[in-house]
Amino acid sequence: MTKLKIEVAYALPDRYFLKTLHMEQGTTVQTAILQSGILHQFNDIDLRENKIGIFSRPAKLTDVLENGDRIEIYRPLLADPKEIRRKRAAQQLQEQQAQKQAEKEAKKLAKQLAQQADTEPTQEDTTNA
Repeated sequence: MTKLKIEVAYALPDRYFLKTLHMEQGTTVQTAILQSGILHQFNDIDLRENKIGIFSRPAKLTDVLENGDRIEIYRPLLADPKEIRRKRAAQQLQEQQAQKQAEKEAKKLAKQLAQQADTEPTQEDTTNA
């Protein structure tokens, strides 16, 4: 019987775990994870909670592996992506409003300076007087 070559991967911000295994055909995702020893190295992995994938596609613990598969164990998200987008959009709106206000004030100041320049006598006017 031909053995399958598979990998089990788990990434942390500062390091990662990648183990290559040679398994029998018909091996499930759960069996490969258990055989990899990763659960002994990382106590924070809970197969009931952590999502699992094969090459970035969602997988179940009962899925049967194929030769060359890479099982990926995902960490939980620390922040809600929708909330992050909302905050970013609000910040961009605030920055745009501040930019518009600054442009408005700059135009007002330029207009005031132009009016002052029109009312002040020029050097030519003072020499002719």
